[in-house]
Amino acid sequence: MPLKLRIATFNMWNFDDRPGLQPSLEERIAVMRPQLVRINADILCLQEVNGQQGRKGTHLRALDRLVDGTPYATFQKVSTTVDGTNVYEERNLVILSRFPILEHHQYMHRYAPAPMYKKVTAEPEEEEAREVVWERPILYALIGIDEKTVIEVVNLHLKSRRPSGIAGHRLGDAVWRTASGWAEGFFLSSLKRLGQALEVRMLIDRIFDRDIHALIAICGDFNADLEEVPVEAIRGDLENTGNPTLAPRVMIASERNIPEPARFSLLHNGKGKMLDHILVSRTLLAYFRGSEIHNETLHDHSTAYRRPFLHPESDHAPVIARFELPDSRMMWPVERAGRKGR
Repeated sequence: MPLKLRIATFNMWNFDDRPGLQPSLEERIAVMRPQLVRINADILCLQEVNGQQGRKGTHLRALDRLVDGTPYATFQKVSTTVDGTNVYEERNLVILSRFPILEHHQYMHRYAPAPMYKKVTAEPEEEEAREVVWERPILYALIGIDEKTVIEVVNLHLKSRRPSGIAGHRLGDAVWRTASGWAEGFFLSSLKRLGQALEVRMLIDRIFDRDIHALIAICGDFNADLEEVPVEAIRGDLENTGNPTLAPRVMIASERNIPEPARFSLLHNGKGKMLDHILVSRTLLAYFRGSEIHNETLHDHSTAYRRPFLHPESDHAPVIARFELPDSRMMWPVERAGRKGR
């Protein structure tokens, strides 16, 4: 009997339980718990899960309350951390898995060192170049489907399009004194986003160096559409590399089988944008059976008169990829051979 497997990604939009938040955590749970149940994932990658401080450190208390009473409450869980124990106060990455998580790691500037850059419009003028660091690590998990089959899952949240700060050029949160300052802030955010994408691609290639037939799923909020440079950098299409020997290393977007009018995970100024993706290796694509985007209730967060935290649901739609994995005895011998070590 084939094993039906659902892998999902979902940006939960600043999921937190801070006092005074509107809507409250209870109001958000009332809407988002049924949403999670509908996703019905076996492996669920979450972004923007905030941490809460307690007597024993900073943990994912709000997320635990959300999944309480659902199948996810029994799933294994790993997340990004500051020190190996305490999670970040904001925008954690989390992987929940029905199957055993055999190992997990997080990467930030492990493969792509922080570039040096001197801001050219800052006031007062910067005296020297400084490191441009990513704002979030990459989260990796090795998940054991059975004793001979593993899936390598990467959860990511690339830098948003919101411009980075430039000293002397902001008049408010979304108001700039000069167009030049805004342009340099936008450039810096683009640099961070593409730098993260480079590090993800380098991690993928190291996985393929171990096992060219690895079952890989890259999930998350890319803050970029399918044809934009950060996603192209991670995909590694032959049209870009011009090298057919790299064909086994190409990552394929699972949402391409969804009709274009319904292919969006976020609404901005009335237009649908596909910013959340699940990219899979060719070997995993062999068992791909379809994808879903639960975007029926999406609202437009760019509307001019919205208030912060007006809607209890997220402004992103969950994206799901479905697979049917045969018994490991029926899979390719190279897949059954297992990993070659880190």
